[in-house]
Amino acid sequence: MASKTTAKKGGLVAIVGAIAASLLLTNVPADESGRKVEVTITPAGEATVRHVAGPQYLKAYLDLAGIATACDGITRGVKLGQTYTEAQCAQLLDQALSTHALAVKACVPQLWDAGRDRQRAAAISLAYNIGTNGFCGSTAAKRFRARRWAEACDAFTLWNKAGRPLKVVRGLTLRRGRERALCLQGVA
Repeated sequence: MASKTTAKKGGLVAIVGAIAASLLLTNVPADESGRKVEVTITPAGEATVRHVAGPQYLKAYLDLAGIATACDGITRGVKLGQTYTEAQCAQLLDQALSTHALAVKACVPQLWDAGRDRQRAAAISLAYNIGTNGFCGSTAAKRFRARRWAEACDAFTLWNKAGRPLKVVRGLTLRRGRERALCLQGVA
């Protein structure tokens, strides 16, 4: 089953570009829900997301931190017991990633330098998981602003804890490793 999200003014493809959007729309579902998807983006900026394998969280659940979550890590406005269609999840993901992308762009415009698609995608993925306030105040963001690309990518690994009290979480450690690896691609 394929779900389409159409690029519009302020849509993900329009904000981050086709390469970064494709990376985000495939990597975030894999990291958030373990879901594998294929993404096709037309020259007009329409993204088609097709579920290939893995779980789809169409019913809200409590995540590791006890936050009501649905789809691929959507938390805003989610309440336990709510259900969603695959198309709604695709639209919510596009909207959430767009919102996070705009916040990342505002605090680290250097990520929109030419050739920074992978660093941009990794930073938005990190912000999607830790929140834009956390990202914009992070060591990674400070290093990106200084154009210290590799050091910024390395700082992703600092965000591998959750819960109260904070504990290292294996899944977050693995996720940060994947984001760091993506971030380091093309860094000289």
